[in-house]
Amino acid sequence: MATEGAKPMELTRESSTIKEYRIVLPMTVDEYHIGQLYGVAEASKKETGGGDGIEIIENRPIHENEAYFNKEKPGQYTHKRFHLSSKVPAFIRVLAPSNSLEVDEKAWNCFPYCRTEYSNRYMKDYFHIIIETRHEPGKGDIENVHNLDPKELGKRTVDKIDIANDKVDTRDYKLEEDPTKYRSEKTERGPLGGNWQNCVEPVMCCYKLYRVLFKWRGFQNKVEGTIMSSVRRLLLNFHRQVFCWLDTWIEMTIEDIRKLEEATKGELEEMRKNGPVKGMTEK
Repeated sequence: MATEGAKPMELTRESSTIKEYRIVLPMTVDEYHIGQLYGVAEASKKETGGGDGIEIIENRPIHENEAYFNKEKPGQYTHKRFHLSSKVPAFIRVLAPSNSLEVDEKAWNCFPYCRTEYSNRYMKDYFHIIIETRHEPGKGDIENVHNLDPKELGKRTVDKIDIANDKVDTRDYKLEEDPTKYRSEKTERGPLGGNWQNCVEPVMCCYKLYRVLFKWRGFQNKVEGTIMSSVRRLLLNFHRQVFCWLDTWIEMTIEDIRKLEEATKGELEEMRKNGPVKGMTEK
C-alpha cells in the first residue's frame, strides 16, 4: 500500500512561475540515468555539513497501487529533508522563523520520466516547487514535451543551459569540473566547446519543467526570482559535474548505484551533524 507521504500534489495547483530548462548532454538517455543518480549522491556530500544539508528519510522502490507504479519499469521513491539556514539569502534568514528553513523533497524517479516536489511545513500551501523531467534523445528541440495546455504554454519560459559555454559563478568553478578541459578516457568524449551540441554523438536532453509558488506579501517576486536564479546555478554546476565524472560512473550498474545510495545515507547524517558548512551558500 502507498504511504500517506508518497501522495503527489495535484498538477493543477496555481503556480506563479512556470519555467522549462533544457540541458543537452553528450550521452545516451540510459547512460544519463546512471550518471544522474551517481551525481546526486556525490553532489549531496558537497552540500552537507555544519548543521545544513541533506537528510535522507526514505529511499525505496515505488509500491504497488502507489502513484507512478509500473510493474514493467520499476521506479524509486525518495523523501529527503534539506536543512537550509546557510543556503538562503540573509534577508530570508532574518525574516523566517528558524524552523521554517527546512524543505522536504519527495521524488518519484520513473525514468525516463521523473517528478519531484518541494514543500515547506511552515508555509504549507503558500509554497511549492513541482518539477517534471523528461529525458529524450536529441538536442532539445521538442517544443512541448510536457504536453502543456495553451494557458500554461503562454506562461512558460524556456532557458537552454549549455554546460560548456555558459558562464559559471567564480565561487563554483573547478578546473576538474570544466567540460571544455575534460577528456573521457573510457568513452573518448570531450573536451566540449564551440557549437559542440551539433557535433557530438550520442546526444540527449533533460527537459526540466518547474512550477513555482512562494506566496508571501511583499516578497513573492523577489524570492521566486532568487529561487529560479539558484535553480539555474545548481543545474549548470550539477550537469557539468555529471559529464566530468563520466569515467567514474560509466561502467556502474543500477545495483551499484543502490549500494552507493545506502552508504551515502549514513555519510550525510554524520557530515550534517559534525562537518563544516559546505557547498552553495548565500551571504
